[in-house]
Amino acid sequence: MATTSAVPRFARVGNAVTTTLLRAGVKMAGPGGVPMYLLTVRGRKSGQPRTTPIVVLERDGKRYLVSPYGIVDWVRNIRAAGEATLTRARRSEQVRVVELPPKEAALVLKSSLEHGIPSFLAKYFEVTAQSSPEEFEQAAVKHPVFSLERK
Repeated sequence: MATTSAVPRFARVGNAVTTTLLRAGVKMAGPGGVPMYLLTVRGRKSGQPRTTPIVVLERDGKRYLVSPYGIVDWVRNIRAAGEATLTRARRSEQVRVVELPPKEAALVLKSSLEHGIPSFLAKYFEVTAQSSPEEFEQAAVKHPVFSLERK
């Protein structure tokens, strides 16, 4: 079983500001111009909606969520719920969320690192674009990758 992780303080502060702006309808982009969304998922214990800003990666016509900070609350909640709401600029969509097995997740992680995850995030993955497939699979266990499908 993968260990849990904590979101660094700078990210928690940034998330609070980003969430406020995204809720106000401001279209924001993450590193590399990747669009940011609000991810809302039912809390696994409370049943209440929990919202966090997130970057949605697009690769080969598919959309993915990647957890740079490991097994954090939104990951545990999404695993329990299997679905979420993505909101961007006042438009919301319901999505089904499927966790990828480590071999598939490793390919998404590798592609993400090759296409410019910023250094302040890349260091959390403990792999580089030159790492072996096995190293990427190990990283995928610690940093889950989810596929998004329209409902």
